[in-house]
Amino acid sequence: MARDAEQPFAELPTALVQEMLNHTKDLSGEIATSLQEVRTQRMTWRTQLENNRLLKREAELSYVSTPTTCGVDGAFAIERLLSTDIIAAAAVAVEGLTPPSDTRFWPEPYHQVYFETEAHDADSGSVARAVMMGMELELAVNAPHDIVFLDGSLTTPLIYFNQALSKAENTPHLQVSHYLLSRIKGFLSAYQTILKAQRTDKCWVAVPKYTARREIGQHLHWPESYDDRAILSNILYPGEFVGPITLQAPGQPWHLNTKPVKAEERQEADTLAQDITYRLIAIRVVYYRPFPWMPALRLEMSAAIADTTARLASVMHAIKHQCGSASMMEPYPLYMADRMVKSLSTAISTFRQVTSQHLAETYAGEINDVFLSLHGYRTESGR
Repeated sequence: MARDAEQPFAELPTALVQEMLNHTKDLSGEIATSLQEVRTQRMTWRTQLENNRLLKREAELSYVSTPTTCGVDGAFAIERLLSTDIIAAAAVAVEGLTPPSDTRFWPEPYHQVYFETEAHDADSGSVARAVMMGMELELAVNAPHDIVFLDGSLTTPLIYFNQALSKAENTPHLQVSHYLLSRIKGFLSAYQTILKAQRTDKCWVAVPKYTARREIGQHLHWPESYDDRAILSNILYPGEFVGPITLQAPGQPWHLNTKPVKAEERQEADTLAQDITYRLIAIRVVYYRPFPWMPALRLEMSAAIADTTARLASVMHAIKHQCGSASMMEPYPLYMADRMVKSLSTAISTFRQVTSQHLAETYAGEINDVFLSLHGYRTESGR
């Protein structure tokens, strides 16, 4: 076991640890009050859901055969060195528990990766994150499975792309900016495919781990201190779900800055951006609690999926089939993909060391220059 797991307070001042421990008593009291409030209102809120015909049961859905599934997740990491940065962005697709009847062929690769050195720049992380997201979308579209799970919200790619394209416009010297712009049309096309979900034999479902959305809470006037998932995790019985409902509208209209896109591709990018922002309004949300040990899962999908009973039944069946273990709080393929990509931030320092070794073998100057320039100070990582 690692030292930080055995001694989590080893590097902290004793007085600081003691003060924080003293605060835990207050925190536990606040949480107990919150839980009691939810418990008191539970039946009232359930009645509201039933009266508004939002509370449903999986038994009401039609029977479907067990679908094939996969999960897609990504990560990026930046190793800040003295003279340069090393940027890595990766996305992986992991197959779910396969049904006995599965006969489809899944051609490799099951991943995409970007790995380059880069000049120091504070905005490189935003651009790398968008590259990571685009890779996830392309893997999701190319996966031959019936149900493809994506980590995060279906609105997240647009936010990341918009931020990154604005940064890329001001950082033409960055290689990662050139890489994003060279692939942005393909990334947007994959995003559009997922939002349209026209193929009846494929469903893309986003499963965000964290959410503060309140579509139901706003409609039913629930306390603003609770998001929908927090309340529904406490009032839904196993096998129940709520929805589909329309995604909560943003404070401002969705927007994607396509100005940095190459002139010869800008018109097509504009068309894709307009269609994407239009389809985001039609996203549907479902909250589903498959087992007693699971919280309510927020599921985001295209209206073409959620409003078709057979396709929604296939999604729910896939969720239940992939959440059969109490040790995982999300579908199995997403859990495995998340574990894989989380290793990127720790692995990049090893790649740096290997790079240092190769450089030391061929560098004609002072060997000390190599190790000083490639000394790692801090690794930044993210999803």
